[in-house]
Amino acid sequence: MHGEYKVHGGKLVVVDLEISGDGLLSQVQVAGDFFLEPAEALEDIRDALEGLPATTSAEDLAAAVRAGLRPDAEMIGFSPEAVAIAVRRALGLAGTWRDYEWQIIEAPAMPPAMHVAVDDILAQEVAAGRRAPTLRFWEWDRSAIIIGGFQSLRNEVDLEAAQSLGVTTVRRMTGGGAMFVEPGSTITYSLYAPAALVAGMSFAESYAFLDDWVLKALNSLGIDAVYKPLNDIASSKGKIGGAAQKRFSGGAVLHHVTMAYDMDAQRMMQVLRIGREKLSDKGTASAAKRVDPVRSQTGLPREEVVKRMRETFVSLNGGIAGHITPDEYAAAEKLAAEKYETEEWLRHIP
Repeated sequence: MHGEYKVHGGKLVVVDLEISGDGLLSQVQVAGDFFLEPAEALEDIRDALEGLPATTSAEDLAAAVRAGLRPDAEMIGFSPEAVAIAVRRALGLAGTWRDYEWQIIEAPAMPPAMHVAVDDILAQEVAAGRRAPTLRFWEWDRSAIIIGGFQSLRNEVDLEAAQSLGVTTVRRMTGGGAMFVEPGSTITYSLYAPAALVAGMSFAESYAFLDDWVLKALNSLGIDAVYKPLNDIASSKGKIGGAAQKRFSGGAVLHHVTMAYDMDAQRMMQVLRIGREKLSDKGTASAAKRVDPVRSQTGLPREEVVKRMRETFVSLNGGIAGHITPDEYAAAEKLAAEKYETEEWLRHIP
């Protein structure tokens, strides 16, 4: 059995093993392009894994490796957790991107409440096994504020200003901070992935792992994009975007990201209360200043950036064109009306 795991920003870990007749790990070999000092510590890792039950959890595998290492051992470019993920993949308990047939959805613009409802429905469909793992690019039909699931509405949003400017406010299910979006000025995408894809990873590790493909896409366009823990995509010129995530008990993970293509900072500061404070020390208080890390660093139309993102995803992970089904649309419309468009949901945290 063979498993591989590439550490984000680090090295490749490769595990080959067998399972004995009584269900134990056997003939374990660990290799890769990592660094390890002293070299003899590689045997510590192998010995720590040898003989463990094949049903051992990722957490316990990592703990066994950590406990088995000699005190002076130094793992460079990988970790006990990375070894555990590679073991789980060898056992077929954690998938790779290519283990799934991805669908890619590029649907027409929708109202904000429909977008967050569609996220909810598609994630549930993947969890139930009725939908293939999916990447969806969003198109906005209006300016909006999307607040995080745990944020205080009154602390985050100047509702009077938002109403006067025609900016819609909705609350999403995931945590994280408020997003200000306008048609053509942001790039938003969602991944609806099987939980097995991030099995054994902490939330922090899964954020980096699920955004690695988009970093490669941005790098190919000349942006020195990097992952910045916990949930940011950044460059030397500042933050580009932020991610949020939710794991569903049925066996799926929703991971979505909004990046600034060409944002009107003045308009954002008018409607986001916290935004005023965040931007006050970043040199963006000028009325003419725009937050445009993607447009300015690529010089490309937004559509070309999205196209490169799609092409990069397909080249790395595979994928075919997909669509939101009529039943999924209907379910999302119902959920939007009953939950995401309601004042009760919007204001359930004051």
